[in-house]
Amino acid sequence: MTARPTDAPESLRDRFARYLRDRRLPVTRQRLEVAEAVVRVPDHPSAERIRRELGRRGVKVGTATVYRTLDLLVEGGLVREHDFGDGYKRFEPSSDRGTHEHLICQRCGRVVEFTNDRLERMLELIADEHEFLHRRHRLEIHGVCADCRGRDLAALTPRAGS
Repeated sequence: MTARPTDAPESLRDRFARYLRDRRLPVTRQRLEVAEAVVRVPDHPSAERIRRELGRRGVKVGTATVYRTLDLLVEGGLVREHDFGDGYKRFEPSSDRGTHEHLICQRCGRVVEFTNDRLERMLELIADEHEFLHRRHRLEIHGVCADCRGRDLAALTPRAGS
């Protein structure tokens, strides 16, 4: 077994286990599986999507456990909770990689993360213009992704022989 380098980032699973132990809360396999699923399931999964993914992998975990575990992860600052306006909360691991923004497709629910240095500079300038000390922000752009627009166009294109 090779030793993990001391500068390797600690996994969300490990950080969550430490968080639970520090608070004298049970460190259960189900809780750790939920934490791991937040990282593994792409595109900012919902609690229900996490539960389905765990079930598909043969991990038995109740819906209430998924929700309570996600609450603990958010409370501990290990996971961020988002409401993209689609009727349920979605989750992503917190990271040290800086801020990022979101593009949200109103048709398929796809979420694309992006960063933009010009946008960051503009936000600082706007805050300065209003004598406001910028601490943090959240930007979400709602629209229709290229895949959904392509499907719309394909549906409008007459087929040969029609």
